[in-house]
Amino acid sequence: MHVLNIGILAHVDAGKTSLTERLLFHTGAIERLGSVDSGSTQTDRGAIERQRGITIRTAVAPFIIGDLQVNLIDTPGHSDFIAEVERALGVLDGAVLVLSAVEGIQAQTRVLTRVLHRMRLPTLILVNKIDRAGAREHEVLADIRRRLSPHAIAMNTVEGIGTPAVRTRPLPIERAAEALAEQDDRLLADLVDGRAPAPGLLRDRLRAQTAAGQAHPVFFGSAIGGQGMAELIDGITGLLPAAPHAGGAPRGTVFAVERAENGQKVAYLRLFAGELHPRRPLTLHRPDGEHTGRVTALQTVGATPAITKVWGLPGVRVGDRVGASAGLSERPRFARPTLETLVRPRRGAEAARLHAALVTLADQDPLIQTRTVPGEGVSVLLYGEVQKEVIAQTLRDDFGVEAVFEESRLVCLERPRGSAEAVTEIDRRGPNEFYATVGLRVEPGTGVTYRREVDLGSLPLAFHRAIEESVHEALQRGLYGWQVADCAVTLTRGGFVAPLSTAGDFRTVTPLVVHRALREAGTTVFEPCHAFELEVPHESLSAAATLLAGLGARLSDTSAVRETWLIRGEIPARSVPEAARRIRGLSHGEGVWWSQPHGDRPVTGPPPHRHSPEHPDRTSDALP
Repeated sequence: MHVLNIGILAHVDAGKTSLTERLLFHTGAIERLGSVDSGSTQTDRGAIERQRGITIRTAVAPFIIGDLQVNLIDTPGHSDFIAEVERALGVLDGAVLVLSAVEGIQAQTRVLTRVLHRMRLPTLILVNKIDRAGAREHEVLADIRRRLSPHAIAMNTVEGIGTPAVRTRPLPIERAAEALAEQDDRLLADLVDGRAPAPGLLRDRLRAQTAAGQAHPVFFGSAIGGQGMAELIDGITGLLPAAPHAGGAPRGTVFAVERAENGQKVAYLRLFAGELHPRRPLTLHRPDGEHTGRVTALQTVGATPAITKVWGLPGVRVGDRVGASAGLSERPRFARPTLETLVRPRRGAEAARLHAALVTLADQDPLIQTRTVPGEGVSVLLYGEVQKEVIAQTLRDDFGVEAVFEESRLVCLERPRGSAEAVTEIDRRGPNEFYATVGLRVEPGTGVTYRREVDLGSLPLAFHRAIEESVHEALQRGLYGWQVADCAVTLTRGGFVAPLSTAGDFRTVTPLVVHRALREAGTTVFEPCHAFELEVPHESLSAAATLLAGLGARLSDTSAVRETWLIRGEIPARSVPEAARRIRGLSHGEGVWWSQPHGDRPVTGPPPHRHSPEHPDRTSDALP
């Protein structure tokens, strides 16, 4: 049996979960349609998802047509949960991008489209809700071709759009000939010479261009009413390429982790090759090392092992790999979180429980990084305020912990301005007696790297390990309290006194040396930025440009698009909410704003401090 793993992606309220229910019902996988409003859907299983009517966690639901098993992977649509989408994309063979025939293309639709194009992931487009009042066909199709894909090919058309009596009708494949010929010289030559390509050839070319991410078939339909679903299912099974499952040793990736009722971790693993077996050890690979566990139970999703639920791996984390990683992309596709909040328990006695709960949530979502801030609480990284609300409700409902969240703030970075060295010698007489000599040089680099200029044998291995680990810990908090990025640290000196020196001496001294070197080199604070696009009427261009300049935006391109101006550029993330709000007023509601996290740039004016303005090296002057 062949297996096809597809993701359903869209902006909020476009109808992703309803589409999942309709496809499962239409193919006989379920006997009754679930409803988002009643909380009876197959994929929104959590209480919070049912209450809010949004998808938060990636879910898998299979159905079978002939000898093909399709695993539907329903992903979140809210931008606060973009990390869940990122993980799902790594295990997909294709995607269905859903948008509304009423609202049309939304900002999140464009974010997802860009990522899908960059990955060249085969993608079908469903224009949903054709039975709703205000639904549009030709205008939305033209908008798709202008703003999402110039090679969007309509596969069906609509009669009675916007009414309960709406119907769809498949379009003949010959209608796609000109669009396909734009990327196929043989078809183009046939059309130029007046030869009509055979329908079979056109279907083969459409299948090939779709598989290559060059063409994007568009289907109109209604997930609630069922119109157009037969054409969509034909497109899924006939146009999206099923991935082969190779034999040999197991190879795959963990794309989701959930907790069973008994608290045990359950991992969702996409297998690209091989099979797993119970009661056998399994090694998980990750950038910071390996973790080995023993599989206690397995459950395949559907009739094949392509997606398998695995029990018995207490240390498993999302992103872990099994076997060789060839063919699996390591590069993140979405920007990291740019917001941070401090969390503390409402009752002090629950501090340990809060910390354990946040660690559990971070296992499920590795981009929610946590760290303890002494005396202030636990720092949590976020994508947005809705995500913070969901975490608070999860802590209360699933872990029984009432938490207090401080106001979110932007997460900045520090980068070294120059190169500098610092050294601390063994001190046997001072008030802070220690037996460790550490010399370090810090300088600009790419990423965070650690090197040694001293011989490996100059110190015991445990001392080398203590220095390296302490360097990485120290760089979590730079001169202004922000994480230090793009920094190379080199060990230039090292000394000890046997048998008096301990690893603890090196863990004490190393952070102080790091911050002395940073103080000599200096650091620059960088704030997160967004890339933006803004469409405004011609008469609003001047006012929009003035507003953006006042908010610190840098314009990169301005071009006329039909009756509007399209402005592109970069703006500080702190200015995005105000820009989006004020654009609506100055454009009389006709402006369209889109932005996404995109890099950073130096802060102008006094650098912001993180949590406390005190220098992290305030005790170092007591050391020689």
